[in-house]
Amino acid sequence: MAIKQTLQQWNAEDSAELYGIRNWGAGYFGVSSKGDVVIYPTGVPTDKAVSIPDIIRGMRERGYDMPALVRIENILESQIRTLHESFRKAIRELGYHGEYRGVFPIKVNQQQNTVEKIVQFGAKYHHGLEVGSKAELISAISQLSDEHACLICNGYKDEEFIDIGLSAVRMGYKCFFVLEMPGELELIMERAKALNVRPILGVRVKLITKGSGHWAGSGGERSAFGLTSAQVMDVVDYLKQNDALDCLRLLHYHLGSQIPNIRDIRSAVMEAARIYAGLVQEGASMGYLDLGGGLAVDYDGSHTNYVSSRNYSIDEYCMDVVEAVMTILDERQIPHPHIITESGRSTVAYYSILLFNILDVSEVEFGDAVPDTPPEDAPEPIRNLWDAYNNLNVRNLQECYNDAVYYRDDMRQRFVTGQVTLRQRTVADKYFWAIIRRIAEEKAKLKHVPKDLEEIDAFLADIYYGNFSVFQSLPDAWAIDQLFPVMPVHRLAEFPSRHAVLSDITCDSDGRLDHFISPQGIKKTLELHPVTDGEEYYLGVFLVGAYQETLGDLHNLLGDTNVVAIRINEDGNYDFVREIRGDTVADILDYVEYDPRTILDDLRSAAERAVRAKRITPTERYNIMQVFEDGLRGYTYFER
Repeated sequence: MAIKQTLQQWNAEDSAELYGIRNWGAGYFGVSSKGDVVIYPTGVPTDKAVSIPDIIRGMRERGYDMPALVRIENILESQIRTLHESFRKAIRELGYHGEYRGVFPIKVNQQQNTVEKIVQFGAKYHHGLEVGSKAELISAISQLSDEHACLICNGYKDEEFIDIGLSAVRMGYKCFFVLEMPGELELIMERAKALNVRPILGVRVKLITKGSGHWAGSGGERSAFGLTSAQVMDVVDYLKQNDALDCLRLLHYHLGSQIPNIRDIRSAVMEAARIYAGLVQEGASMGYLDLGGGLAVDYDGSHTNYVSSRNYSIDEYCMDVVEAVMTILDERQIPHPHIITESGRSTVAYYSILLFNILDVSEVEFGDAVPDTPPEDAPEPIRNLWDAYNNLNVRNLQECYNDAVYYRDDMRQRFVTGQVTLRQRTVADKYFWAIIRRIAEEKAKLKHVPKDLEEIDAFLADIYYGNFSVFQSLPDAWAIDQLFPVMPVHRLAEFPSRHAVLSDITCDSDGRLDHFISPQGIKKTLELHPVTDGEEYYLGVFLVGAYQETLGDLHNLLGDTNVVAIRINEDGNYDFVREIRGDTVADILDYVEYDPRTILDDLRSAAERAVRAKRITPTERYNIMQVFEDGLRGYTYFER
């Protein structure tokens, strides 16, 4: 749907305001005067900026098609640095006696390159890893080499898991076994005795405090994992009886992945600090307090306690955490522990961008060919629609809307029962859409828009077909209605004259984006530019580094996208430091248990049968097989 042209000249600054890039971008993204989205590598707008359209050109020159995931290593490094420096600042200013030890939960983004870079960038801060399975544990041990970094083992633990972790302890790793279930303790102690290793233990406790939002179920008394206070005391008693209370070094809880309200965070920290104090008073060695995840990402840029936002800064988060721990422990004269947080989402969300091109547009333009007068044989509903169209004004919008819906539905019912022709129904539809379009234009003049008319913009929205899969690249948008910032990455000095929703290339009606961030909350359409024939139009989905790669599925057998990682240099130039080809058709078929070689053999047999039946010649068989072989080697997404 076209947006009515504004009176003043549109420029890039207007686009920056419209898409809210300064609100959600955390300083890492902006809009240049020429209308390109640019990257500021350290989150400081005075730094050398790199244009995303320039990166796209570099990718295309290197043979990489859309869609593609772009990782900016500088942003990952900056997020790790910011978190540690903020905690160091709070510790210094408040006189806290413990240290901060960050860990990254591998489940948030399990890609080898991501974990490798987190370990590399976090080495100076002794940044560690958190794991929840044997595969994650082995990968973490292979990446970590810092004996001061913490390796936190959560999740279910069988004998093999425990033996792997105990082996890491023997090698000098600070590997904590966090007790999630009551039955784990005896098995850990049995294997530790068999291997002659003193284990490092922690307990995950179920707090009374609960967070809010999509992941609130991770915390609270009814959470799936963790021990009640009675079970924690059973652990203490067991360790006392076995002369192993010195093994208990850590208390852990998890409030949720995205906690938007700082009050919930502070309440949970204070409750956990009291439990920590109680364990120290019971004689446990302790020394570490693991607050789990929860440091939120402000996806919508509203700076509120809304589910897709947060009402605090990283500095405020760190200051409140440190102060809350001190407040409780100083009352009881208990030494300050090292503070651990498992901040995964905030660490990696910003550093990945999904880029894709628009393949086609379906526009609602039924009103352009409205007959000046109804046909002579027009039934009464068409004449009533014509009257509504001609008498519409800003004072009777609701009445005209009601009439349009009533008479449109009347015509549809008459068509179903055979009372009107297809051509007559088409004329009625044209009048209906013309009325709706005029109402959309006129309602902009109203101070208070009636509820029925609020949905009209979405009703008239164009459909822009993007070369991507929601299910593969943005699974949270489909599964839990997670909001991600979406915007064009170029042409931002031009006025975006269309209202649109985005559809992916899967044959599924759920494969679309139809809720977008807005300063007023959520909007159901996105302002976009008309697509010009022969020119690519690129959009970016931002803040997708957390969970999306891990959770993506193979809906319609659309696989992993191309991935490039870039490193921005101090002079403003950048290097492509890692390139990963997206899945081919053969790769995807192999994932779902097909053997590509067997498929080719079957296709050759089918083609040979066609030769014998004289439907094709041997030469044509050769050419057909080339098509099949090229197809198996091809990208699973649309290729120009």
